[in-house]
Amino acid sequence: MSARVKKTAVVTGAGSGIGRSVALALAGAGWAVAVAGRRAEPLEETARTAGAGADVLCVPADVSDPQDVAALFAAVDERYGRLDLLFNNAGTFGPGGVPLEDISYEAWRSVVDVNLTGAFLCAQAAFRRMKAQDPQGGRIINNGSISAHVPRPNSIAYTATKHAMTGLTKSLSLDGRPYRIACGQIDIGNAATEMTERMQTGILQANGQLAVEPVMDAADVARTVLHMAELPLEANVQFATVMATAMPYIGRG
Repeated sequence: MSARVKKTAVVTGAGSGIGRSVALALAGAGWAVAVAGRRAEPLEETARTAGAGADVLCVPADVSDPQDVAALFAAVDERYGRLDLLFNNAGTFGPGGVPLEDISYEAWRSVVDVNLTGAFLCAQAAFRRMKAQDPQGGRIINNGSISAHVPRPNSIAYTATKHAMTGLTKSLSLDGRPYRIACGQIDIGNAATEMTERMQTGILQANGQLAVEPVMDAADVARTVLHMAELPLEANVQFATVMATAMPYIGRG
């Protein structure tokens, strides 16, 4: 990326975990970054961590709310006038450990609203801007999960949305092709975040046993996202898997 041309990114779910790590990596590489999440305080902490020289715009937003999404991208337009990258990261696991037959409609809907509908709304808003701007184009990177390939026990809502994310990625790649809009997906396994804390104390395995699982630093994921982001639009990482080396994924089942 040219040091003379600052590129602009939107990172959702940027108040913690992978979203924060990716926002910091982008800001450290000279990107202007709009960080979005439901609560202002964690976003402001991300901005403080990025340092005084970083160009970070904090926009509290619920990605499942169309009005919030519209306001987020309007704020980016007003501040920067351009969008080069969307990292579609916001997500929720939902009710952990609840058997399928006991999941409420409300719990199912809350996971679908954030993980799938929220990703679509943000991708749609980014797509419109990337298609209309001059020079045309940009990149969308979706945070999938290794659950886009294989489920964990008692994770039907999360797993279904992450499988759907793969379809979203492929459709965005195809529909964006005429407009220089590239779309890829990063599937992550066991990054050390608030969502994966239980893996270090014991998590249910397919055989019914509890086991402690290895984790990796979220910064290791961020480096991969940064690499994907800084490729020229003529090149694309369509799918990448970054996981804790010794986690039970290869050979699962």
